[in-house]
Amino acid sequence: MTKEEEFAYILEHGINFGRGARQPNENEGKVKTKAKKKQYITGAHGSGSAKQKAKYREQRANRHKG
Repeated sequence: MTKEEEFAYILEHGINFGRGARQPNENEGKVKTKAKKKQYITGAHGSGSAKQKAKYREQRANRHKG
């Protein structure tokens, strides 16, 4: 392949840096960190910083509501 052909191929198909075929992950739907669990999101586990974060999340969620 000449450089011109390579260039034309890249223009047509793009560049693929290829991460390979993705393997199905058996843990895909599971919660991996405490931060994603409902208690931590709502601040119900007692931590002051979590309650503060929950307050900010609630304010952000309600920001554009009528």
